[in-house]
Order: sequence, then C-alpha cells, then structure tokens
Amino acid sequence: MNLQEGATARERNSQIGGHKAQVIVMTHDYEHRYDDIINLPHHVSAKHPRMSVADRAAQFSAFAALTGYGDEVREAARLTDTQTDIDEEVKAELNRKLRFLAEHSADRLNVTITYFLPDEKKSGGEYITVTGSVKRVDEYKQAVIMADKTAVPIDRITGIDGEIFNEV
Repeated sequence: MNLQEGATARERNSQIGGHKAQVIVMTHDYEHRYDDIINLPHHVSAKHPRMSVADRAAQFSAFAALTGYGDEVREAARLTDTQTDIDEEVKAELNRKLRFLAEHSADRLNVTITYFLPDEKKSGGEYITVTGSVKRVDEYKQAVIMADKTAVPIDRITGIDGEIFNEV
C-alpha cells in the first residue's frame, strides 16, 4: 500500500482503514491562548481573609475515619505490671523503717522508696522508685512526703532502702 506523502495523520489513517480518532494539531494559536492573563497579578479577595499555610495544609491532610482508634490500639498494647502481695515479715520491716523515718524526719535522711502506682485506665500499674530526702511522714494523709514534694502513699510502698538502715 502506498501512502500519500505530505498527508495528514487523519488522511493516512483513512487510507489504511484505521480509526477515526480526532487528531489535535498544535497550532500557533493553541500554544498562546493564555498569554493575555499569564502575567496578571494574583487575585486577592476583598471579602475573605487570606488563609494561613497551616489551614491550607489541613485541607489536604490525611482523613482519620476512625478518630481515636490509634489511641485505643496503643492503650491496649501498653503493658502494666501486677501488684505483688507483701508477706508479713516485709510489712513489719517496712513499718519499722517508716517509724524510724518519722522519728528522724528533721534529719532529712536520704532514702530510696519503691511503690506501686495503679494505672488509671486498666488493671495493673507500674512500680515507681524515688530517691531523695524525706521531709516528713504524714500520718493523716498516710503518705511519705519527700523534699521535692513527691507524696508516696504508705499503703503502696513495697520497699525502703538507704545507707541509714545499714547503720541501724
């Protein structure tokens, strides 16, 4: 088959029985159809204030269909310790140390106290260790008050250590 030289794409397609697709030919007019507005200044609305960059970014941020689901998954995955029961010998030793601290609170003795802090959201909790000087043992509040104002509940204490107890 002999194709016509100089024929347009449409003419060549019709010669070989091809499709009848419309061919867009780039003309000089097509390449310059926005020349009249391309260099105009950007429009600024008199009615609406300019949107901040953060607000514009929020429009295109990811959409969380299940709000709070990620927090719930993280909370379920968070591990807690179970509180171990203290036997009577350890309780007696803790009471002896607490009485000693109450009697010598003016000396601001340095101790390390370990206690159990229950979790507010699920069963269990965590063991916390605080080290510092004891300001006082508050029998009314049932707490050991440290110099940094940390209040340790007496009924949650699992251990009290310090050099002072090695000397006694």
